[in-house]
Amino acid sequence: MARFLITGEQQLQGEIKTAGNKNAALPIIAATLLTEESCILRNMPEIRDVHAMLALLKSVGKKVERLKPNVYRINGQVNNQQLPYEMGTNLRASVLFLGGLLPVTGEVRLPPPGGCVIGRRNLDAHFDVAASFGAQVEFDESVYVFRASGVLPAHIWLREASVTATANALLIAARTAGQTVIENAASEPHIGDLCNVLTKMGAQIEGIGSNKLRIIGRERLTGFEHDIVPDHIEAGTFAITAACLQSELVIHDALQEHLRMIAFHLQQMNVDLQFIDNRTLHIKPSKLISKTGKVQVGLWPGFPTDLMSPMIVLATQAQGMTLCHDWMYESRMFFVDKLSIMGANTILCDPHRVIVHGPSPLKGQELSSPDIRAGIALLIAAMAARGQSVIDRIELIDRGYENIDVRLNKIGADIQRVD
Repeated sequence: MARFLITGEQQLQGEIKTAGNKNAALPIIAATLLTEESCILRNMPEIRDVHAMLALLKSVGKKVERLKPNVYRINGQVNNQQLPYEMGTNLRASVLFLGGLLPVTGEVRLPPPGGCVIGRRNLDAHFDVAASFGAQVEFDESVYVFRASGVLPAHIWLREASVTATANALLIAARTAGQTVIENAASEPHIGDLCNVLTKMGAQIEGIGSNKLRIIGRERLTGFEHDIVPDHIEAGTFAITAACLQSELVIHDALQEHLRMIAFHLQQMNVDLQFIDNRTLHIKPSKLISKTGKVQVGLWPGFPTDLMSPMIVLATQAQGMTLCHDWMYESRMFFVDKLSIMGANTILCDPHRVIVHGPSPLKGQELSSPDIRAGIALLIAAMAARGQSVIDRIELIDRGYENIDVRLNKIGADIQRVD
């Protein structure tokens, strides 16, 4: 296992560019299963989850070629309906092979998806999607088996506005001739990016960006070229990092239309920020103050759950009390005991809520990353802390953030990677 050695209290200065959106890249990779033609993906984040998804793609027969950093060509025919068990169970996004394979092969053998342990994330919404298109599902020798003698267009009401369930429904609908309607659909930017790709492939989609999608699918889809949309979660992470370190930072590929709610919550923490243009964000040193005393996650366009962990770290550096509430996942808050060890004044009310009293000077400690988002939050805390910190299990951070140590070191951080 690798670890980070971080020397804290280093100010950042300069410019940084946001990488491609992980949660857009993964379903778009799955979309390449819907055609044998060549697909060119640019601005692909070079992260563990993307590399794992590409390896799964190869396991079912697709050809994957890395043309240069962040650019891939994918083509070829599917020749396998079953994902390798260990590879599938290590990646939550492996569930997207349901949408990519079912309309092509009529059968998918899917091991239980893995990923970060941040609470219950069952597959009921995905089962509903498959059943809506006429598929049967059973559990056979530790794998889920989905079968459909003929995939039919559907009218779907999602039991929850799940991003991955919406993506699976879109993938199946795009390759199913006729009209499909998805209601209570997720509407995050990465779902919009998937819709744009499926449109390039030949599907017709109405309602992009809304909670109701109407898809006219086709039996045959074409190849495409596409630039993955920038990651608004990473842009928000960089903004929070700069604010915690009282630093001035210019963030490129920070799309204003995707960052409105994030910017609003940062301003409620008295962060001095300005959009230079519609894709460039400028963060200035600020006296952090928790003005409203509450941050709560919500469905898009609400505050994203993937930024709650970094926001808790920001609250430790802000004057006043902040209630941080994430109702989506039961284990999102369980990393705050590590912040308390560093000197933060926190009260864990229940699995969904934590009260933070700030500002608190943090001290370097030996820590372990429990998941992607908590891992990056601990990295931010270590960068703000006095002295040196050690973070183990950084492969979890690598799952979601491309070369994060190299990129942050270029703007003033002191992070050493030790294998």
